[in-house]
Amino acid sequence: MTRRYWNINLEEMMEAGVHFGHGTRKWNPRMSPYISAKCKGIHIINLTRTARFLSEACDLVFDASSRGKQFLIVGTKNKAADSVARAAIRARCHYVNKKWLGGMLTNWSTTETRLYKYRDLRMEQTAGRLARLPKRDAAVVKRQLSHLQTYLGGIKYMTGLPDIVIIVDQHEEYTALRECITLGIPTICLIDTNCDPDLADISIPANDDAIASIRLILTKLVFAICEGRSSYTRNP
Repeated sequence: MTRRYWNINLEEMMEAGVHFGHGTRKWNPRMSPYISAKCKGIHIINLTRTARFLSEACDLVFDASSRGKQFLIVGTKNKAADSVARAAIRARCHYVNKKWLGGMLTNWSTTETRLYKYRDLRMEQTAGRLARLPKRDAAVVKRQLSHLQTYLGGIKYMTGLPDIVIIVDQHEEYTALRECITLGIPTICLIDTNCDPDLADISIPANDDAIASIRLILTKLVFAICEGRSSYTRNP
């Protein structure tokens, strides 16, 4: 795998609060190697380890995107939702930031059917056909379209299973992670001190509650993806 310099700065991570874990009573003992200290009842994450695994993750996504691979970014809790959408749009990735629908990947045929329906309804709306329906029928269709937009809008262009899934908050997105494991899809997880670091292919220990921390980790990954895509474009 190509080794590149991703400018991962420990001071920058401290300013973003990446090092703050959960309370000492709310932790997973398997996270012990990634914790450097305790402070006022809170575990402090070892940022040297964070930098190492974030660098490995950046190498992985750079290499994958330089070969035209597709990514899915998942983060549905309120503090992560906006950052996930912005990061995915910037990197031209698929994303889920509202709710993970069970079976979204493991029951891909059903998801694909929903996506076809969503695209059809959008085309009808764009063509102005909904305006010609009776008011009651139009209202039903608009509600259906709004529902599909909320839950499938970030994957509307996804035509198959992703090659790599990036998960913000392993604990919150456990169902998505299990589906990836079942299907053998490589995963990169942002993990706080209450998570199991052995579940993902690459686990990045970091604060998953602070918006600044989430945004910083995603920014580094997105930059690597964009760099890889640029390389892929230059060398098809």
